[in-house]
Amino acid sequence: MLYKLLDNNEFNILLYGLTPPKVTHTKEDILAISQRQIDRLKGAPIDGIVMYDLQDEAERTALKRPFPFLETIDPTEYVDRYLKSLQKPAIIYRAIGKYSHEETELWLINRNSTDSISVFVGAASKNQKVQMSIKDAYVLCKKVAPNMKLGGIAIAERHSQKNDEDFRVIDKMKQGCSFFITQAVYDFNSAKKFLKDYAKRVEETKANAAPIIFTLTPCGSEKTLDFMKWLGIEIPSDIEIALKEAPCMLQASVGHILEVYYRLYALGKELNIPIGCNVESVAIRKAEIEASIEMIYALRGFMTNS
Repeated sequence: MLYKLLDNNEFNILLYGLTPPKVTHTKEDILAISQRQIDRLKGAPIDGIVMYDLQDEAERTALKRPFPFLETIDPTEYVDRYLKSLQKPAIIYRAIGKYSHEETELWLINRNSTDSISVFVGAASKNQKVQMSIKDAYVLCKKVAPNMKLGGIAIAERHSQKNDEDFRVIDKMKQGCSFFITQAVYDFNSAKKFLKDYAKRVEETKANAAPIIFTLTPCGSEKTLDFMKWLGIEIPSDIEIALKEAPCMLQASVGHILEVYYRLYALGKELNIPIGCNVESVAIRKAEIEASIEMIYALRGFMTNS
């Protein structure tokens, strides 16, 4: 069903993003973590999940990472082995630079089917050592896994700085990407500029507009706020001040990002660009996870009535 929604460039695709457990967890820990995730999402009105593939991004920024980086278990293995009973289609992220050409080729061959959906992730910085480039991975995917649906990453904040994210997205579409998931969005103006420029490029190239799925993540503490900023999520200074001064930062952040999404959705309708949403929690605090789950229901209600 998710494959078909993406294939038809539908509005209102709703996803939930998850990170696999750390490699340091025991099998019992992993079973417990996966069961909690299944319990939270089993009846949720989502079209699928997004399973991230984390990589060390220390070279991306000079800022100190607020939390230490720990390797996670393979996202494909986690979905296939531990989340089958969730019965939700999964978009598997693949941090291409972590894997050799041979590993990637075998992985792609095993995922060459019309129920496989993936997003390739490139290097976190130009200085990062990689075993394979994302461009080579796109070429290989066309060759050995033509039936797999491929998506890309879009970063609105990068557009406000370099003014070329619209061209990057069009280029990725030429290389096989048919939908895009953004980094978490807090800055409406950056996302608005990207969306409007993307619509212009679509018109100029006479391409079919690929869905843009905006990621939303709640923030319930200054620690989470610092981590989000380290991840490169652009939080306007006035919004940051408002969050810090709010009686409840978590509630204020949820209100803000939902409003950002509602405005982007309206803009997408105006521009005829399919808009969807991916909800996640970058924090492991229970309150923030529960807030992200509540957002799913609020967003589905909005989508149903829009």
